[in-house]
Amino acid sequence: MSEKIPEKEPVVKKNFIHQIVEEELNAGKNDGRVHTRFPPEPNGYLHIGHAKSICLNFGTAQKYNGLTNLRFDDTNPSKEETEYVDSIKEDVHWLGFDWGDREFFASDYFDKLYEFATKLIKEGKAYVDDQDAETISSQKGTPTRPGLESPHRQRSVEENLDLFVRMRDGEFSDGEKVLRAKIDMASPNMHMRDPILYRIMKTPHHRTGDKWCIYPMYDFAHGQCDYWEGITHSICTLEFEVHRPLYNWFIDQLKTDEYRPRQIEFARLNLTYTVMSKRKLLELVKDKHVSGWDDPRMPTVSGLRRRGYTPESIRNFAERIGVTKVDGMIDVALLEHSVREDLNKKAQRVMGVLNPLKVVITNYPEGQVEEMDAINNPENPEAGKRKVPFTREIYIEREDFMEEPPRKFFRLGPGREVRLRYAYFVTCTDVVKDEQGEIVELHCTYDPASRGGNSPDGRKVKGTLHWVSATENVEAEVRLYDRLFLDEDPNGHKDRDFKEFMNPNSLTVLDKCYIEPFVKDSKALDSFQFERLGYFNVDSDSKADKLVFNRTAQLRDNWAKKQGK
Repeated sequence: MSEKIPEKEPVVKKNFIHQIVEEELNAGKNDGRVHTRFPPEPNGYLHIGHAKSICLNFGTAQKYNGLTNLRFDDTNPSKEETEYVDSIKEDVHWLGFDWGDREFFASDYFDKLYEFATKLIKEGKAYVDDQDAETISSQKGTPTRPGLESPHRQRSVEENLDLFVRMRDGEFSDGEKVLRAKIDMASPNMHMRDPILYRIMKTPHHRTGDKWCIYPMYDFAHGQCDYWEGITHSICTLEFEVHRPLYNWFIDQLKTDEYRPRQIEFARLNLTYTVMSKRKLLELVKDKHVSGWDDPRMPTVSGLRRRGYTPESIRNFAERIGVTKVDGMIDVALLEHSVREDLNKKAQRVMGVLNPLKVVITNYPEGQVEEMDAINNPENPEAGKRKVPFTREIYIEREDFMEEPPRKFFRLGPGREVRLRYAYFVTCTDVVKDEQGEIVELHCTYDPASRGGNSPDGRKVKGTLHWVSATENVEAEVRLYDRLFLDEDPNGHKDRDFKEFMNPNSLTVLDKCYIEPFVKDSKALDSFQFERLGYFNVDSDSKADKLVFNRTAQLRDNWAKKQGK
């Protein structure tokens, strides 16, 4: 389990939700309690939008010394799995939060919800409708035109009770009947026009098995669960704002004292170059456009974790974007900036070569291995130093050499001198090519007096290259990830499939890369900065004989550049 955030450290800055909470605390409402909940539906893996909600719900409770429940909205067994429950708990813990003994499921309340529905029937506030979903929808009307009442709306209490029991007992088939609230078919709010409370679904439930074949709708279950758990602030995304009157109506029928939860809505997270519909993410997984829910290109928490994002970077991102009442689009570059900023402070520096070109230093003793001092992290003096082996044969990046370099190319070329980081000055003396004319090897000489990369006589060189010993290294596979979509808003084209905008080059696999020996004992999720190349972490696909690295982020910070930083 990840380290828990200290309770006195707010996860988010003060926002309009906190202002509401403080006003209520000052008024003495709810006996000074603040109790929130995070209510995921276990029908997929959590994504970065859920992470924002997690930080807000848990962070708000922490800020005011309150509590947060984890409650699974498991009211649709056709789409829910225990795998998703386990992944959600892992993700919340990894982000740094803990719900203690307050883990609940909507299914914990199925008996109470059934009793509440029966109470509504007895009070003449609910009825069984024999019409199918399409007919019911067609009778809803429009916001400016009243709906049509169901022909079954005036059934007697006794008939409705009998039918509801028979629904529960499995006498009817899926979709044959529903239980609806009897509210107002002329309400300007469409959600108040006799909403469905229960539907028949003869599907085994991941927790209750075959006990139930009728299941409550989210709108019916959610508010009641909030009430029974003593939730004070039911924080949800903006699309539920129009559901709030219905949320309050149900609680009005249920509450027995002055306490009531308050629903507050905030704008959901929308990221550029990203889709965050669980339906669309599931489609990507099922159709094998990605390797799974934790594919490092996915915006899921598990995908971000596997790619090398840290809990701190995601919490900092959530704090930066804030909480508003207006929908908008956040530049994904800000998310990338957040992980880059965090890893810059803590990631171990190493040298790695992804596209190797062999260099033979002809005047360096054969068989000799020197250990060069290298800085582990210049942002953290306490990180210390490490030893990097230097040998007669090394690898450099192929792009760091040009046979006919242009004027402003300051790296290696014939007759040019460059600095090898932490090692020596070297000068290229010869270029070796194969039969096809491809460069396969460089010959260089070194200046023994420049050990450590220092100029012995004050001469300057403009280029400094990273390198790796050709004999003392760790061979690795490196996966370079780019954005999964080429379009800034792949959801914004109603007449086109979002998958049309997928980036065919979102993954590049480099099979023979060489990393300095420091990484040989690293484990999955360990993060490094490959000098000059970017931030990388060890992937879970790594094996004892070959490490696999994911590129978390490039060194170039597009968001900071946009801000003029």
